[in-house]
Amino acid sequence: MKTALALAQQVRQGTVSATTLVKEALERVAAGNDALNAVTATREQAALAEAAALEDHGQPFLGVPLLIKGLGQSLAGSPNTSGSRLLAGSVASQTDFFVQQLQAAGFIIIGQTNVPEFGFKNITDSKLYGPAHNAWNRSYSPGGSSGGSAASVAAGIVPIAAASDGGGSIRIPASFSGLVGLKPTRGRVPVGPGDWRSWQGAAINFALTRSVDDTAALLDAMQTVQPVAVFQVPLNEHGYLATLNDAKLVKVAYSTKSPVGTPVSADAVQAVEDAASFLSDQGYDLVEAAPDLDGVALMDSYYVMNEAETTAMFDELATAFGRAITRDEVEPLTWALGETGRHLSAAQYSESLGLWDQASYTMAKFQAQYPLYLTPTTAMPAPSVDDPLISDENLEKIKAIEQFNPDEQQQLIYDQWLPALTRSPFTQQANLTGQPAISLPTHVSDAGLPLGVQLTALKGQEALLLQTAKLFERENQFHLLNL
Repeated sequence: MKTALALAQQVRQGTVSATTLVKEALERVAAGNDALNAVTATREQAALAEAAALEDHGQPFLGVPLLIKGLGQSLAGSPNTSGSRLLAGSVASQTDFFVQQLQAAGFIIIGQTNVPEFGFKNITDSKLYGPAHNAWNRSYSPGGSSGGSAASVAAGIVPIAAASDGGGSIRIPASFSGLVGLKPTRGRVPVGPGDWRSWQGAAINFALTRSVDDTAALLDAMQTVQPVAVFQVPLNEHGYLATLNDAKLVKVAYSTKSPVGTPVSADAVQAVEDAASFLSDQGYDLVEAAPDLDGVALMDSYYVMNEAETTAMFDELATAFGRAITRDEVEPLTWALGETGRHLSAAQYSESLGLWDQASYTMAKFQAQYPLYLTPTTAMPAPSVDDPLISDENLEKIKAIEQFNPDEQQQLIYDQWLPALTRSPFTQQANLTGQPAISLPTHVSDAGLPLGVQLTALKGQEALLLQTAKLFERENQFHLLNL
């Protein structure tokens, strides 16, 4: 499949029209979505009208069809369900600033992708839309929460799909689906006007791609400094695409040990060892090392945020609906998070966010010594599509969350998430520290499933990540699904 940049160049040169690209992408949705369940809504008439009216103002992605994520990316007049039955009939009243910037970059939005309810899982299995399927093997999950976006790009429906990452939700599906998945630095891309500090800065919008060039050009198009934004980072004045071939030899720390002490598969270990050997052969200085962080305490603090933010969300929805939200309107995990959050104190919440800041300081010192940190993206390949990643015992407990005291509730949240965390323990820390991190599709298991490696850098150092990613791509280290 052609890159998004190549398609835009064809539109600019007049060898293909944006209307044709949109029609072809919609035809691929119609042909492939029954098997993937990746796309939950399309906007054919509106997309074709926008394509027909498109004018060339130098947009980098002129006329390229795009799918946005069905969570946290609002387009006026389009569904706004967040993958929840509670919001099944909800329609966005405004287009958020991130989506506006995508449109300004030249994209034609053709529809939305499947997500787990409110993005709480690393698989995509909402009760509203049903499970999404992996383009490599339909029996497996594409990951989550940007699972529909990942399946759409891996299958070649579109070259880029918008995504978001609040604990690995870009990088996990990138690993499970064999894609390039960048989580930018906190504050790098537009936020607002409805949400200015999504998950207290842990969550950020961006995209999944098959190409480092597309990723870099998209970051060029999306980077911003918003004076009103809570989190800000200086612009990269040199440009990401223009400096892709400027890779510098730096010291690289690498580790295959789970930060929460969970098992790591032989595939994940092999993926990192192969990537480390490749970088060493290119002249990089590799050192086996890991930051001195309490991974379990950080995950506890992350879950405290999830709990409190879910309670706040329920209260906001109750105000909007003019009534209380009931447990049968949402999935058990969502309800359990909201109930657990009602017993948290302001001090507990503040202490949890303070732990994030201390972790950021620790990582800043660590990555001043090692500008790149290499780990697996996920500890193992994708789970089967029918694996709920929760035990029957813990599912029954979270359905009865009110029967437990506050300490027991918080422990239960950790325990019920542990099977999912075991699959992907490496991604959350960059969300808490605000650092950029990227997953690269460098490994395929003996079972034929992809698994990525993750590179993390200091805040503001996406250029270093992309330059290193380009080196892997240029030297044929990527394994993409053949289309």
